[in-house]
This record gives sequence, C-alpha cells and structure tokens, in this order.
Amino acid sequence: MSAVTSRSNWKKWRFLLLRRFCQLMVPILFLASPYLVQWTGDTLLINGNLSSSLTLGILPMSDPLAVLQGLLAGHPMVARGLIGAGVVILLYGLLGGRSFCSWVCPINPITDLAAWLRKKLGIRNSHKLSRSSRYWILAMVLVLPLVTGMMVWELFNPVSQMIRGLLFGMGAGWYLIAAVFLFDFLISTRGWCGHLCPLGAFYGLVGRISPLQVSATERKHCNDCMDCYAICPEPHILPAALKEKKGDSPVLNKRDCTRCGRCIDVCEKNVFSFQASFNHQIIASTRSDNRVMDSE
Repeated sequence: MSAVTSRSNWKKWRFLLLRRFCQLMVPILFLASPYLVQWTGDTLLINGNLSSSLTLGILPMSDPLAVLQGLLAGHPMVARGLIGAGVVILLYGLLGGRSFCSWVCPINPITDLAAWLRKKLGIRNSHKLSRSSRYWILAMVLVLPLVTGMMVWELFNPVSQMIRGLLFGMGAGWYLIAAVFLFDFLISTRGWCGHLCPLGAFYGLVGRISPLQVSATERKHCNDCMDCYAICPEPHILPAALKEKKGDSPVLNKRDCTRCGRCIDVCEKNVFSFQASFNHQIIASTRSDNRVMDSE
C-alpha cells in the first residue's frame, strides 16, 4: 500500500488505533466501575453491559434490538429500558449506525484478525454470500419472539455473549466466538460482519439518517491504486462514490459503511474524509444505495 510507506505512522494507523482504544475501553469501563466505587465511594461510572446499562446513575442505554425483541415477545418493558433504547438510536443515528460495528462491537477485532490471517496466509477460497442475507436474518430475529415468546437470538448473539463473558466469565461462549472466527477465516471473507450479523443490519438501517459520513470529496485525485479496496471491510461501497457519474454522490453508502476510517488512513491522495452535514445529496445517495443493492 502506497500510503503505508509514504505517510507518517500516526496518519497511516490513526483510525485503527483509535478504534482499538475504544473497543478496549468499553469492557474496561464496565469492569473498573465497581473498583472505582470502592475507591471513591461515588456512583458507579457504568453499571450493566452492552445490552442494558446506566451511566453515572443517570443516563440509561439499552440495546434497541434486544428491547424490540422483548416487546415482540410480550415481555413488559420498564420505562428506563425504552428510554435507553431511544438514547442509543439517537446516538447512532447521529454517528452512523454501523459505527457501532467498527468502534464498539467486541466481535470486530476477532473478525479483523481472521481477515488479516487470511491475507497473510494467502487463503483465497471464499464462499460467496449475499449481503441481503443479514436482513433476512434480522427479519427472522424479529419474527421468532412473536412465535416463541422468547428472545431467541439473545441465546446465540456473539456480541452480547462476548461482552457478558468478559465481565462475568465466558464459559461455553468461547465456542460461539471460535465459530465466528473460523467461519471468517476458513469459509467466507468478512462473512459474519459483512453478510450475516443481524445487529449490523439493524444499525445499518439506523445509519441511513446519519449526518456523519465518509465521503470521497477529492475523488478527482484518485489514481486507482486500489489501496482502499484492499483495506475496506465493505469494498462494494467504493465504486459508486469514487467513479463520478451524473447524479452520483461522493458519499459512501451510508447503510453499509462502518465509518472505520481506514480508507482515510491508507489513501495517499487524501481522497476520503469524514463529513458532517444535514444537507448532503439525499437523492444521489439513495441512487448509490440502490445500485449497490442491484449489484449484490
């Protein structure tokens, strides 16, 4: 990659390092909170886990997909849970839904490791999956509570299993995490996050309203080096933004872009940047979304 050799260490790794810091700090904050209370005698910094938590004894945050499953299963939901789900939807509606996938999700480092090992070992075989599969799985996740009266997905959700395991002991959860790793490593490149995860699909739908996006604002300088294609976890979103055509927006597909920032890190020509605007071209962006769906 040309940028890796021509840019400073900070510029070529900054977003990756920041992402890993965030992913590490989330479980650390949950784990450290009880000890901070013992030390300071104050309120828990964060009480709970990614499914449901209370920050500083004031701010509730709940997994909106888990809350929705509970409602569909007929479980009574306290006001704090509903408010917490609203807070999370608002947060990721502003930041871009799938920013959860690359900046918070504890499974992301596992799938990134699998992708890195595939590349290092030269493993090229990859079973092709439709990216629409995750939306079908999301629909099934929402239908099952209606049929069974249970939040079935939460019994197998590797995201919640991982964070609960880190906090309270992994147990059999290791088998589930290992299965995700082996699936991405041996069967399908970026298979879990890019094709199957219903939580990523849910946050992708939330992210469509986000004012924060990655945009190929300087696409006229693109020299077709393909560095961004090599590093992007969702490379199918790049062509529509890079290759300017009539009516096409330079904004990367907001439904699938994880806002990981790696394309910004590796691009020697500084083609990509984060943009925040409520006035971006909605129609052009929708056309880009539709073309990506047609190509899947």
